[in-house]
Amino acid sequence: MSEEEQVLMHCLYFTASRFARNITKLAEKTLDGGDLAPSYLYMIMIVKFNPEITQKELCSKLSIAPSTSTRFIDKLEKQMLVNRKVDGKETHISLTEEGEKVYDRFRASLKEMFASYSGVLGKDFSLDLSKRLHDASNKLEKEH
Repeated sequence: MSEEEQVLMHCLYFTASRFARNITKLAEKTLDGGDLAPSYLYMIMIVKFNPEITQKELCSKLSIAPSTSTRFIDKLEKQMLVNRKVDGKETHISLTEEGEKVYDRFRASLKEMFASYSGVLGKDFSLDLSKRLHDASNKLEKEH
C-alpha cells in the first residue's frame, strides 16, 4: 500500500466524508420522499415519534442549527406535511395526515435501504458501524 493510500485510509475526516457521499447517493436513490431530500424525511420521522415537539428539541435531536430547522419546517409546512403552532416563546411541530403518509413511505424505504447496504456490508457489520458512528458523534459533540 502506498503512503498516499495509507494517509487517506487512516484519515477519519477523509474516510467519513467518502462514506457519507456513498451512503447519501444510496439514500437519495432508495428513500421514497418525493422531492424531499433525506434530511427532511428524518425530520418528519422525529416529529412522528415526538408529537408536538418543540423546535428547540427538534434541533437538538437532529443536531442542526435553529436557522436550518426553520428553513426545513417552512418547506414542510408549505407542502402541508407539518403544522407549526406558536405557544409563547416555543414553537411546536406536528405532522399532518399527508405528513403521516410520507412517514409511512419513508419507513418502508428505510428497510429497503438497510437491505441494500447490509447486503454489501453484512447485517451485523452494518448495525455495529451505525452504533459506533452514533457513539463517536455523541462524544465529539460533547467535546466541541
